[in-house]
Amino acid sequence: MVAQKVPWHGVREAPVVLVSGSESYLADRVLREMRDRLRSADPELEVTDLDASQYQPAQIFDYASPSLFGEPRLIRITGAESCTDDFIDDALRYLENPVDDVVVMIRHGGGNRGKRLLDALRTSDRVLEVECAELKKDVDRQAFVRTECGRLNARIEEGGVRALIEAFAGDLGELAAAVRQIVDDAGDKSITKALVDDYYGGRHEVTAFAVVDAAVEGRRGEALGLLRHALNTGADPVPLIAVFALKLRQLAKVGGFRGRTADAAKELGMQGWQVENARRSLSGWDEAGLGRAILAVAAADSQVKGAGRDPVYAVENVVDIVSRRGRFPVSS
Repeated sequence: MVAQKVPWHGVREAPVVLVSGSESYLADRVLREMRDRLRSADPELEVTDLDASQYQPAQIFDYASPSLFGEPRLIRITGAESCTDDFIDDALRYLENPVDDVVVMIRHGGGNRGKRLLDALRTSDRVLEVECAELKKDVDRQAFVRTECGRLNARIEEGGVRALIEAFAGDLGELAAAVRQIVDDAGDKSITKALVDDYYGGRHEVTAFAVVDAAVEGRRGEALGLLRHALNTGADPVPLIAVFALKLRQLAKVGGFRGRTADAAKELGMQGWQVENARRSLSGWDEAGLGRAILAVAAADSQVKGAGRDPVYAVENVVDIVSRRGRFPVSS
């Protein structure tokens, strides 16, 4: 016997639900969606939240025991990756005989703590495991955008997916909120790249990608002009440097790979169009210059986070070095 596994968007009722994986935004949403789902079926739902790292003996049995009025109950237990021994013992006992009309959700963010319990959960047919792995690769984040649009009954073109990923390269919660907002505003229209650019073109992340692309391709004057515009409209140097780091890492990975675009995309965890763009951007670069540029970005990252006195100068210096393709010594 084994537990059934579903992705983050496949949550449903089960006597015990294991919410695994390190992506906290998805896990939090799974916990919230289960509550909303059960409450829509019965407004009298009783919800209890417990912290497994502070768990006291018999708590799960106290909250799962039949109530006077027989209302359904949801017990959400977080922090199982740092749980107490008492929690492991009680959860194992509860798994042997779950209570009717009670859903117990156990959130485990990763690591070896509680392995004995995880093994038992994953070999029980009473358990549903909802996987909430971190979406590190662009291909996974693109799938997330498509899934979000599908859940909202919206149509999105491939260019729109890419534009959203570039505009919201960091926080997954921001990306989800952006999808919901643009779906609401698009109405019956398909979400295109042009629509995303019109709607989110003022975001600093979008401006950052424009700055970086111009610099990497050697268009120094344009890159400095875009940078000044970004800074004048409130862009933070920290995410600007982060985008430089992301782009140069892609160039380094692609530059070190020999083979077909499809093979490179699969091996490097990138999309084919990203590999092709990186290969085009590598024109004019050599290995030594790329290395110097990466070192310059690493130094600037420290400076914009407090080690330097002038974060704006640090970013301008990176733009200068990258747009010259690392052919000049890194400033001290």
